[in-house]
Order: sequence, then structure tokens, then C-alpha cells
Amino acid sequence: MIPQQWTRPCGSQCTQKYAALTQIPWRVFCKKGCDTDGETWEECIDECTEICYKDPVLKDQQWSAYIDRSPGADRYSSECFHACVSGCGYKFDVPAEIVNKVRPNRPPKPPTPPPPPPHPKPPSPPVELKETSEDIPCTSA
Repeated sequence: MIPQQWTRPCGSQCTQKYAALTQIPWRVFCKKGCDTDGETWEECIDECTEICYKDPVLKDQQWSAYIDRSPGADRYSSECFHACVSGCGYKFDVPAEIVNKVRPNRPPKPPTPPPPPPHPKPPSPPVELKETSEDIPCTSA
């Protein structure tokens, strides 16, 4: 058996697409797309969403999203999703044009509120200097 036959064609395609060392994490998520349990293209995409985006692990317990094992940052979640969907595309022989158009089925995050305007400092009262003999430097020892 030669090395190309050790892995399924889907996994080999992920390895070729994400061959650079800096792309190893995305190669892993592409292969997760290959290995999903989904029976259809749509189910595979749904599983990629579950894999790549943080959600609460315990229902109605928002804090439990911190123990979810997804990548975390929005940009990483998006890259994870697209890599995983690539694996789904290889698994179900979906053309690259369709794979590249897939977007995650996630509600948009609420916009971050703008920072409050800086509060102007009230002007400080003018300091009156009174010269006294104590304020004048003395040169005697």
C-alpha cells in the first residue's frame, strides 16, 4: 500500500488545500468536515457550525460557552467554518463555486456601542500666588 492510499480521498484533498505549516489548524477542521456524521450536504454544514462557533454547552447557561472547544475569536471561527465546509464539499463532491458561497447560519452579533464621549474637565480655579518671605529662597547657610 502506498502512502496516498492510507487516507481517504477527502482527507488527502484537505492536506493538499491546506499544505502550508501555518494552515495546519484549518487542515484539521477541513478533515473534521470530511468526518462529520451528516448524511447530506446541509447536515454537514450544520455540523461545521456546531464545531466552529461557541455556544453555551449547558442550555440557558451563557457562561458555559467558555468550555466549548471551538476556536473562539470571530475571525478564527469564520476560517474554521470555511475549512470545515471545504471538507464537506470534498466529502459530497460539491463544486468549489458552491462551497465558496456558503455562509454560516448564525445571527449577526449586535453592534458594539460607540464609546461614550469624553467628559470635559471643569476648569480649575486660578491659583493665587502670594509672595512671603518664606517663599523666597535663601542663600545663607
